[in-house]
Amino acid sequence: MQRIVFHFDVVSPFAYLAFERLPQVLQGCSYEVDYRPVLFAGLLQHWGQKGPAEIEPKRAWTFRHVHWLAAQHGITLHTPAVHPFNPLPLLRLALACGPNRRVVEALFRHAWVGGLDAQDPQRLAEVTARLAPARDPAGEAVKGELRRLTEQAAAAGLFGVPSFALAGRHFWGLDALPMLRDALLDGPWFVRPDWDAAAVAPPGVVRR
Repeated sequence: MQRIVFHFDVVSPFAYLAFERLPQVLQGCSYEVDYRPVLFAGLLQHWGQKGPAEIEPKRAWTFRHVHWLAAQHGITLHTPAVHPFNPLPLLRLALACGPNRRVVEALFRHAWVGGLDAQDPQRLAEVTARLAPARDPAGEAVKGELRRLTEQAAAAGLFGVPSFALAGRHFWGLDALPMLRDALLDGPWFVRPDWDAAAVAPPGVVRR
């Protein structure tokens, strides 16, 4: 059984869609998933990038795209009342509970089903009570763990969510799920040197 590390932030609709699609795309494969929350904004800051929601035309396209994808795959998705929202309480809650599939599902659906405010204090209190975390989500230990996981992800070269780590390789995005499946099944492209060879082209233009 192979181990996949699923790096996610609940603020990302693509991470939500990938979470919902993962079991179907990987059906028949032998694997286990380590769900690992990271702060997407921290990855963006590390690489000096803006998020999709910070560029207005891209923001509009992103929401059109994710709603179309959700309809194509039969996934319930509603735009939250406020987006982007602060995901820190939900990411810390995931760590405080121990982020298994049941916990992560509850947090994604808290954000992306119903069109409500993911930051609403009453709703946050309700989902916290329902999940009954073993640790204090607001405690320094949990806060520090989330910072470390985000820093480790950036140091490993991760730049966005969802990202999947498998056997030393990283796969980014919802559309990388078929590629992840091929790697799990030792597809021919992955047993040749293509993975490394595909990434060596030097840049011809450097923006200053």
